[in-house]
Amino acid sequence: MPAPSHLDHFDLDIGLRDASCDENLPPVRRAIAALCIGVGVDDAYLSVRELREAVSLVHENAPGGRAKLAGILSTQCDDFQRAIYYCLAGRGVVEMAEAMDWLLTVLKARGRTAAWLSRLRVRRKDLISPYVSEAPDGPVVSASPDFELGQSSFVERGPGPY
Repeated sequence: MPAPSHLDHFDLDIGLRDASCDENLPPVRRAIAALCIGVGVDDAYLSVRELREAVSLVHENAPGGRAKLAGILSTQCDDFQRAIYYCLAGRGVVEMAEAMDWLLTVLKARGRTAAWLSRLRVRRKDLISPYVSEAPDGPVVSASPDFELGQSSFVERGPGPY
């Protein structure tokens, strides 16, 4: 059965675009949604999931947690994971985790939509990466796992409503 013509050149980023300007969402969620626009389907989901796992490991004081987070933030690739992390940094570890969990739900739905469109052989709009280079743009953090945790790592949420 052929796909309906209104699906031709489907924009996989439409959910992220909508979330990025939804006044009913907290500003931090709008910001992290905007950071994902144009990032590859698998790359965005897997990168945020890896970052979410690392933040959880640090919060739980698990062995290797700090090394994993330091490794992510010091890697010599584009700044996507650093952008997500620093957008959420300082807001409290629970708020950070909840925001990433929300984003993972959005990105997972985006991935399922991409798979469904592929099975139907529906053309999608090309995702245009927002990054001009696959290398970091500016200084990156040290890869040392001996970094000091800031105060926000010990509180659940940042100050009051936005």
